[in-house]
Amino acid sequence: MRVYILLFNARTENEGIHTIQIGDRNTILMFKEEDDALRYAGLLEAQDFPAPSVEAIDSEEVEAFCRQSDYGWEIVDSEKLAVPPEKNVEQPDWNDEEPPTANETSSNSSLAEAELERIRQQLEGLL
Repeated sequence: MRVYILLFNARTENEGIHTIQIGDRNTILMFKEEDDALRYAGLLEAQDFPAPSVEAIDSEEVEAFCRQSDYGWEIVDSEKLAVPPEKNVEQPDWNDEEPPTANETSSNSSLAEAELERIRQQLEGLL
């Protein structure tokens, strides 16, 4: 199933995926409708976040990334009105101006590893 997620600094070395904190776990929101994702992105901007990109992706890829990274995921149906939490992290894991240092955790490296693993599995399947 095709879903829509929010990315910051999309297609850069400093790419980060938007998550919300549920309990002590990061959770990725997967929107079924692009319009809902765009509306949520607008609400984030209203909270002084940098403008996120809305990106279409296969839900199975997101779920695989979440399992690998110990993240949760939630599918947001069009009937559900998702609203960003009022409390946000003070400092995100990414910076919208400079790439992460070696000591910072980056969703981009995990996402890239997940993508490489998926490609490797597809290639192994061809053998």
